Amino acid sequence: MLNIFEVNETNNMIEKENLDVRTITMGISLLDCCDSNVDAVCEKIYRKITTLARDLVPTGDSISKELGVPIVNKRISVTPIALVGGSSCKTPADFVAIAKTLDRAAKEVGVNFIGGYSALVSKGMTSADKLLIESIPEALAQTERVCSSVNVGSTKTGLDMDAVKLMGEIVLETAKKTKENDSLGCAKLVVFCNAPDDNPFMAGAFHGVTEADAIINVGVSGPGVVKTALLKARGENFEVLCETIKKTAFKITRVGQLVAQEASRRLNVPFGIIDLSLAPTPAVGDSVAEILEEIGLERVGAPGTTAALALLNDQVKKGGVMASSYVGGLSGAFIPVSEDKGMIDAVSMGALTLEKLEAMTCVCSVGLDMIAIPGDTTPSTIAGIIADEAAIGMINQKTTAVRVIPVIGKDVGDTVEFGGLLGYAPVMPVNRYSCEKFISRGGRIPAPIHSFKN
Repeated sequence: MLNIFEVNETNNMIEKENLDVRTITMGISLLDCCDSNVDAVCEKIYRKITTLARDLVPTGDSISKELGVPIVNKRISVTPIALVGGSSCKTPADFVAIAKTLDRAAKEVGVNFIGGYSALVSKGMTSADKLLIESIPEALAQTERVCSSVNVGSTKTGLDMDAVKLMGEIVLETAKKTKENDSLGCAKLVVFCNAPDDNPFMAGAFHGVTEADAIINVGVSGPGVVKTALLKARGENFEVLCETIKKTAFKITRVGQLVAQEASRRLNVPFGIIDLSLAPTPAVGDSVAEILEEIGLERVGAPGTTAALALLNDQVKKGGVMASSYVGGLSGAFIPVSEDKGMIDAVSMGALTLEKLEAMTCVCSVGLDMIAIPGDTTPSTIAGIIADEAAIGMINQKTTAVRVIPVIGKDVGDTVEFGGLLGYAPVMPVNRYSCEKFISRGGRIPAPIHSFKN
C-alpha cells in the first residue's frame, strides 16, 4: 500500500535527482519479412514496423504525463538484419537499402533510435553476415537513427578472430565515412561478446530470435538518486552502504516496472524485461563516477575503483531484482565515458585511463563504452581492444562490448562534441605498440573449458 511519504519521495527523485525511465523499447520480429527480393523485404519491414509501433511514442508520452515520470527515449529493436536479408541481399548496397528503410520507418513512428542492423558471428560468418558487416560504414553514414551491432564471441563458442579483425577495419571505416560529424557513426556501432537477446539499450539493441513476435522492454536509470541516497551514508561501514544502494535500486526499478506494465497493457504487447541499469547522462549530478566518488574515491580511476564498482554493480542487481517480474538485458552499472560528467572530468585530469576502464569492465555492465580515441589509431589496434574486451566477457561468462570512436583529425588532448544524450569526450591515449601479428593469425580462439557444462 502506497503512503504519502513514498509518493513525495518519488516526486523528489524525479524533480531533484534525475530519476527517469531511460527507454521503452519495442522489440519486433522481422523473420516473417524474409523474401528473395530486396524491394519486397523493404516493403514488408516498413509496413510491419509502422503498424506495430505506430502508437509507441504517443503511448510513452501519455504514460509519462499521467505518472509524472520522464521517459527519455522510445526505441525499436528488430531481428538481426543479416538473418532477415540473408536470401535477398547479394551486395552490401542491398543491405544499405534495408538500413534506409529502417531509418524511414523510425522517423515515421517518431522513435529516437532503431537497433538491429546486426550480425551474430560468434563462431563463423555466413556470406550474408559478411556482406552486412561490410555495409555498416555506408549504412551508418546514410542513416540518422539506425544502430548497428555485431556479436563476435561467446563463452560457449570462443572468439571469432576473423570477425574481430574485420570489425577493427569496419570501425575505422565508419569513422572515416562520418568524419564531418566527428566520426559520429561509431557512436551507433557496438561490438559484443555474449550479446543478450533482450537488450533495450542502444546502440547494441536487437530483437533476438528466441523472442516473441513483439515485446516491450524497459531500461531504467537513476545514478543521481543513488548518489543522493549515499550522502546519508557518509562515514558508515560497508554493510550500511550496501543496504542503502539496494533499497534505492529497488525504488528506481519499481518505477520502471510500473511504466513497463502500463506500456504493455496499453499497446497490447507482452512485457519482456526490465534492464535495471544505472545509466548516466551528461547532466550534472547524474553520474556513475560521482557515486563511486561518494563511496570514498577522490577521483574515479584511483586505486579501489574496481572494488567500489563491483560493490555498486552487485547491490544494484540485488535491489532491483526484487522490484521486477523479469530482469534481463545488461543490468548493472554503465560506464560510458562521454555520457558521464564525472568520467569526463576524471579522464581530463589524468585519473582515468583506458587500461583502468578495461579493468573496471570486468565487474560491471557492458564494456569500453563511448570512448574517443585518436583518429590515426590502426585497425589492428582497434581489433586488439575489441579482442581484449571480448576475452573478458568470454572467460567471465558475462556480456562485454566495445564502442570506441576513432575521431578522424583529432588527437589526445582534443575534445569531441557528440551532442544530446551522447555528450562530449576528451580523446584518450591508446597504447601505440602493435598487435598486428596477433590479430592477423585468423581463425578462432577456442571456448574456455567451463563452457562444456552444456
